Amino acid sequence: MRRRVLTSVFLLSALVAVGFAQEAAKKIAVINPQEVLEKSVEGKKVIARLEEKNNQNQTEIAKMDEDIRRLESRLNTQRLTLTQEALMQLTSDLEKKRTERKRFAEDSTQDLRELQFRLFNKVQNELIPIIQEIGKERDLDIIFDISKVLPVYFNPVIDITAEVITKYDASKAGK
Repeated sequence: MRRRVLTSVFLLSALVAVGFAQEAAKKIAVINPQEVLEKSVEGKKVIARLEEKNNQNQTEIAKMDEDIRRLESRLNTQRLTLTQEALMQLTSDLEKKRTERKRFAEDSTQDLRELQFRLFNKVQNELIPIIQEIGKERDLDIIFDISKVLPVYFNPVIDITAEVITKYDASKAGK
């Protein structure tokens, strides 16, 4: 008799635990911030701005590379006809151009990283209240950022990314 009672209590506890686990699973959601960045209007603007800045930097570097190539070519073709002083001046100019190019490349890479950080941070700060609002509206207990937590599997039903994109775009459309 006592064994039956213990078994019943154990089974009842297991059923209650499964019920709580199923209920808890309904209060979990995930969001893919990379998808928000790629598909939202504001995210597309951010990506376009970064690409534009990168293209400007690459254009400037290409101009510098062309200047360097011209100096190298001039140095190679006129090496025997230039005076020692002119040869030293041309070599000095070439080294200055190479140094200038290297510094510009390093500075522009750093500037682009800082711009990316600022723009991504701005988008993230604008998204957090929207995500929190959706969490409250849906009575969610937790929302995971799947770029930071690598799920092995999740049911697409709990993915709120599309809803966040819609609300984010709507919040920006009025401005």
